[in-house]
Amino acid sequence: MALLRGNLHAHTTFSDGVRSPAALVAEYESRAYDFLAITDHDDHDNWVEPGYAQALARLKPQLLLFRGVELNFDGFAQHVGKVTGDQETLWVLNHPARYKLSVAQTVERIAFMRNAGWSLDAIEVTDTGLYRPIYDTEAIPLVKIATDDAHRPPHFGRAWVEVEAPRDRDKIIRAIRAGDVRLGFSES
Repeated sequence: MALLRGNLHAHTTFSDGVRSPAALVAEYESRAYDFLAITDHDDHDNWVEPGYAQALARLKPQLLLFRGVELNFDGFAQHVGKVTGDQETLWVLNHPARYKLSVAQTVERIAFMRNAGWSLDAIEVTDTGLYRPIYDTEAIPLVKIATDDAHRPPHFGRAWVEVEAPRDRDKIIRAIRAGDVRLGFSES
């Protein structure tokens, strides 16, 4: 099987990113990514604007494209990424560093959210692609992933995941959920 490189958290002009969906895909294709999840925010007009669904449907990417959304947890300030495959869904606790959470607070937050019915599979150990090693610990009971949370340059290409899997959305999600993932970071 091939080692596939991808980003699971990226934004377009339909929320708070600076690239259109087509330009965002082109950005990652130029960096030789194998897969990308577009995860625009749920609290923007993109979900009711017909142009959003049409823009995504028109894409003909060479990379494997995941649909996704960055959700707000209503109990407190917390973003959660929902990355959708064909049958599988990956739930990611996004950027705990942005909320300045300690490891203990992060573990408490995970338990609270799970008790509220949110299924969490993974946690970002990055914030806009910058590695935050405090969250890369076994004390946090989630699979660790790296994303660049791409809104604009210089975020693009700062961090990624690599999985050894077939080029199949559900198999990639299952590999990540199983912890069969490597983290990658740019040197800049």
